[in-house]
Amino acid sequence: HHHHHADEVFTSWGRETVKTFSQEEIETILETLSGSEEYGMILRAKGMVEGKDGQWIYFDMVPGEADIRTGSPDYTGRLCVIGSKLQEEKIAELFGVA
Repeated sequence: HHHHHADEVFTSWGRETVKTFSQEEIETILETLSGSEEYGMILRAKGMVEGKDGQWIYFDMVPGEADIRTGSPDYTGRLCVIGSKLQEEKIAELFGVA
């Protein structure tokens, strides 16, 4: 178990989107989220989006490790970012859903 200080409040940002992404775009976004403080302290980012080639992309990232794979189609793409001090507008811009 990790011990978190009581003053750390974790929030989540979520968005449904019909935007399509390439796997490279998702990789770049996740690297940016995990490698930069300007989006907040990101604990996890996960979601599924429609890929540019029609394959759906599922991703799940924790700091230092990103898992990206293709999966079965769904009705709509979903994005979820969990952390503290999330900069929601910047995250939305990064994913291109602002």
